[in-house]
Amino acid sequence: MPEHHVFHHQQEFRLESGALLPGFQLAYTTYGTLNPQGSNVVWVCHALTGSADVTDWWGDLFGEGRLYDPREWFVVCANTLGGCYGSTGPLSVNPITLQPYFHTFPQFTNRDVVRAFDLLRQELELERVHTLLGGSLGGQQALEWALLKPNVFERLVHVASNARHSPWGVAFNESQRMAIRQDPSWGNSTREAGKEGLKTARAIAMLSYRHYNTYHLSQQEPGHSITDSFRAASYQVYQGEKLANRFNAYTYWLLSKAMDAHNVGRDRGGVEKALAQLRARCLFVGVDTDLLFPVEEQRFLHEQVPGSSFCLLRSNYGHDGFLVEVEQLTDAIQDFYQQEQVKQELNYEKQER
Repeated sequence: MPEHHVFHHQQEFRLESGALLPGFQLAYTTYGTLNPQGSNVVWVCHALTGSADVTDWWGDLFGEGRLYDPREWFVVCANTLGGCYGSTGPLSVNPITLQPYFHTFPQFTNRDVVRAFDLLRQELELERVHTLLGGSLGGQQALEWALLKPNVFERLVHVASNARHSPWGVAFNESQRMAIRQDPSWGNSTREAGKEGLKTARAIAMLSYRHYNTYHLSQQEPGHSITDSFRAASYQVYQGEKLANRFNAYTYWLLSKAMDAHNVGRDRGGVEKALAQLRARCLFVGVDTDLLFPVEEQRFLHEQVPGSSFCLLRSNYGHDGFLVEVEQLTDAIQDFYQQEQVKQELNYEKQER
């Protein structure tokens, strides 16, 4: 099983907005053993409500007998800055006021998050990373990090994500924040503030994470006599309550804002110029039924990054297909690695001639 650790950064940390954090901590896991060459590192960036434990939410990809077997790989995953699974976030105590941050936790961007991740990477003395892997919000962070430190990451596997968040995605996120704002408790400074609104926000989010086919296959009513208490309705309530019991509205708010602000072209002369700075070998993965991060966003990345690879996952699960269709994703990553090996062998043969 992954080993759990905590990284403490004791110095002030200036955010992109200019706000300061008086230090922070990141909860992270390691899985497997670093080889003597330091060449077997896989760093994973989790999605919006994920944690540092990759085996908890991507277990079919990580583990003995899986693609990333800990007997061969050294896997690192950190809970995002602002998170609620051990990293410094809104429920953490501000060391200056000795009170929880709550609403006073400063807004941050994905660029801030990966700068924090990079301080952890330096602490672990990982000079290079074989594969940087992330999906959804984690894919945004991974792409941002690959641009921030182009000489560190050898390969980028970017799954169901984009280079700049779309107006469509921003609208979905704002609709969820509207639900949180409507909760009368949201104005309070308590751990439970916005909890009922968070339930509604999650229900809204499910409509962007899944697809018409998902609900048709899993929530269709048997027979023809029902007129109320539909399965799809109770499913929405269940999903809202399930998240609210393990998450908090503050973190949800801040991370959705970070997703909205995602734009690798900011201060880099635009998206196309930014992508031209990538040095990692890239695999861009889309899901054919993804409504939130539609396939054209991954195809755009593939077109903009010369020599990159592209794979389309087939799924009835919409955006969540990147978490569900692990067998297809495994095949795509294996093919990505094998293509590189074939190219290296061909180049070697040409040199020998």
